[in-house]
Amino acid sequence: MTIAQPSILRAAHPVRVATSVVFFIAGFAMSAWAPLVPFAKARLAINDASLGLLMLCLGIGSLLAIPLAAPWSHRLGCKRPIIAAACVLGSTLPLLAWLESMPLLAMTLLLFGAGLGTLDITMNIQAMAVEKASGRAMMSGFHGFFSLGGIAGAGLVSALLACALSPLASVLVIVAVLFALLALAAGQLLTLTGEDPSAPLFVRPHGRVLAVGLLCFILFLTEGAMLDWSALFLTHEWGMSSASGGLGYALFCISMTLGRLCGDRLINYIGRFRMLLGGSLCAGAGLLLAIDVPAVTLFSFLLLGFGAANLVPLLLSVVSDQRDMPPHLALAAISGVGYSGILTGPALIGFIAHLTSLYVAFCCVAVLLLVVSACARLVTH
Repeated sequence: MTIAQPSILRAAHPVRVATSVVFFIAGFAMSAWAPLVPFAKARLAINDASLGLLMLCLGIGSLLAIPLAAPWSHRLGCKRPIIAAACVLGSTLPLLAWLESMPLLAMTLLLFGAGLGTLDITMNIQAMAVEKASGRAMMSGFHGFFSLGGIAGAGLVSALLACALSPLASVLVIVAVLFALLALAAGQLLTLTGEDPSAPLFVRPHGRVLAVGLLCFILFLTEGAMLDWSALFLTHEWGMSSASGGLGYALFCISMTLGRLCGDRLINYIGRFRMLLGGSLCAGAGLLLAIDVPAVTLFSFLLLGFGAANLVPLLLSVVSDQRDMPPHLALAAISGVGYSGILTGPALIGFIAHLTSLYVAFCCVAVLLLVVSACARLVTH
């Protein structure tokens, strides 16, 4: 991968800051949806199974965008797809807070998911280039800004709703902040060109890339469960108000942020294997506490977030070191497998919750986190 504009070495700090801002925007926009889920469900008057099908559209949009976003960014540069994806997010968020038709809301979630998928893959390609040029670990730090954006997005929407603003008015504030941040970062986004413009659009994952992709499937499913279902869990199972429903996801994001901001140093100190093993066990324990111990439910979201904080950035670093596939195609491949967790996860959780309860659905996610622990040595050695 060659760097066309601006030179990372000549503008290291501005480019690093711009990359961090883009990660913040992605988390900010995505988490703004979490407190709106109970309002959407009430507005449409649907049950958990129908809501799960609606959530499926977000994952479909992301999954469809990923195979196109990676080669687009690799060949033509990261700047244009990042700006285009952010504009899609800013345009669809108000519709998610306003539409009262299930088909129209489904189409909007499809576009919203496509924007998230495009932004996610493109910002990670840029982050890999910046990290490689710097010669030191930076991926966890960038993902820390994504989590920081998650705190800000969920927290700000929850605060605005608590101040009696309507969901639409609250989202318009979010959109204004999003476009202001994009304007600040746009000038320092990189134009990257690939060394092989004839590279295929997609390569079937194999070897270590496939194993990492399957673990990312579980971790994306877990994060998707927190995004789409944590507010409903707190409001329906523990009786919190709708305005406070986003608190669990905000706490989850707080602990993820703290974990990721110190993640690079921690991984260097204890190693990838111990981080992957300990983090997945910690995340599983936090989820089980949320289910079984009401008195510590909010604390359990902190534990879950801290445990899961560095798992995805760690796995991305593992993929960047492999030689089976070009890094940008490997990233697209594992993102495709991982995002299928967002594609199938919310719908699956919705059906399980409809047949049993959210308790049982969350227990299933906790078991999957134990699978990550069992595979830690396989993918890190």
